[in-house]
Amino acid sequence: MTDAMSALRPWRAIERRVSRQIMVGDVPVGGDAPISVQSMTNTPTPDVAATLKQVCALEEAGADIIRISCPDVESTQGLRAITRAASVPIVADIHFHYKRAIEAAKAGAACLRINPGNIGSDDRVRDVVQAAKDHGCSIRIGVNGGSLERELLERYGEPCPEAMVESALRHAAILEDHDFRDYKISVKASDPFLTVAAYQQLATAIDCPLHIGITEAGGLRTGTVKSSIGLGMLLWSGIGDTIRVSLSADPVEEIKVGFDILKSLNLRSRGVNIIACPSCSRQGFDVIKTVQTLEERLAHIAEPVSLSIIGCVVNGPGEAAYTDIGYTGGGAGHGMVYLAGKTDHKRSNETMVEHIIELVEARAASLREAKE
Repeated sequence: MTDAMSALRPWRAIERRVSRQIMVGDVPVGGDAPISVQSMTNTPTPDVAATLKQVCALEEAGADIIRISCPDVESTQGLRAITRAASVPIVADIHFHYKRAIEAAKAGAACLRINPGNIGSDDRVRDVVQAAKDHGCSIRIGVNGGSLERELLERYGEPCPEAMVESALRHAAILEDHDFRDYKISVKASDPFLTVAAYQQLATAIDCPLHIGITEAGGLRTGTVKSSIGLGMLLWSGIGDTIRVSLSADPVEEIKVGFDILKSLNLRSRGVNIIACPSCSRQGFDVIKTVQTLEERLAHIAEPVSLSIIGCVVNGPGEAAYTDIGYTGGGAGHGMVYLAGKTDHKRSNETMVEHIIELVEARAASLREAKE
């Protein structure tokens, strides 16, 4: 029902930028592939057990791709066990030493995050590219506003969109010169305005997939707001093939926020999408507490289910008409349950939460069965 209704709303459709497609392991990035969501572990990579524990948590949260830092030999040695145990592609984060990139490719990394200009001589870049070719790795060129080349900073005076795009295109040319095109690019900054402007310029200058994000966005609340503004602007204009929400928080929160951003723009549909009122004196039950409980209890659902929780009949029936399941507060301790947009039966507020959970889980199960 929800998909059919969405099809009738052309004003909700986003026309994505056309890019060529690359593979990060078995995950397609770019072209007509879904926008993938990724995060990065923050455990010491040589601590394989701790890193794998975090990888598993990210996988359970829905991560499509996971990045792991590989600054030293001990990290690339641990990477082999991690890539073998992980069920999603692993990106090796390489910043300077070319040998770490080669080791990571041999250890099973699906992608290498590098700046070719930081790797060193042309011979070293050629060796990294050859390792990527030999082991089926793609490459992400990662340009960051806080670490631009000194020459560009001196010429432009400060980090700016033009400097970031020039850096990105310069690095892309290095890979192209070595006959390597399985790459994506990011041009991130902590300033959303700078980031958005850089991606807008880059999007018209090259056809490779773009990894988007607001780097060093901040803590859970402020970082979510800043990322939602910047990524929302880019995604709404069709720019972005894979995203990372960078938060000073548990990496699992990055995945949750990433999917929430994509769901709000109808670009991905994973998990339960709860539409809820802010609550007011008209509410027939405690909306805030109910929504908090439902978010916690339904976090395990991966199938796309829409749910409306509205405190009174002013907006409740209208919102419920466009969701799979709805509950609208009424009087005398009861509310109305809606199924597929239509009134179905009444339920007491006291038993409403458990009943809604049962309905959502049943809906999710039916979607799984239909998919299988």
